[in-house]
Amino acid sequence: MELYLVPVMLFASSILMAFAWLGHIKFRHKRFFTALIFSWLLVLPEYLLNVSAIRWGFGTFEPSEMAAINLCTGVVCIALVSKMFLGETLNPRKIFGFILMAISVVLVVL
Repeated sequence: MELYLVPVMLFASSILMAFAWLGHIKFRHKRFFTALIFSWLLVLPEYLLNVSAIRWGFGTFEPSEMAAINLCTGVVCIALVSKMFLGETLNPRKIFGFILMAISVVLVVL
């Protein structure tokens, strides 16, 4: 069960962190304090998911494997939030880079 649930938890954690990092940019007209509160309200459940996944996954995955999954999902989630929420254009070079990152995680985990 951990084999599948831990990467899903890390991905969900990365989605929350991407919104905490970038979500407030869409609402630049709001005050800084509002953006700060919004971001920190997202970071707490993100941290709970992340720490829970790492603790639960230890033994099924090595720490370096979970770190690789976490880093890759983090970057991919930043790209997804940037594209879908902020309207950033993802050119073929960026998409190819993300594919290479996914391949690298598979190599680390296998």
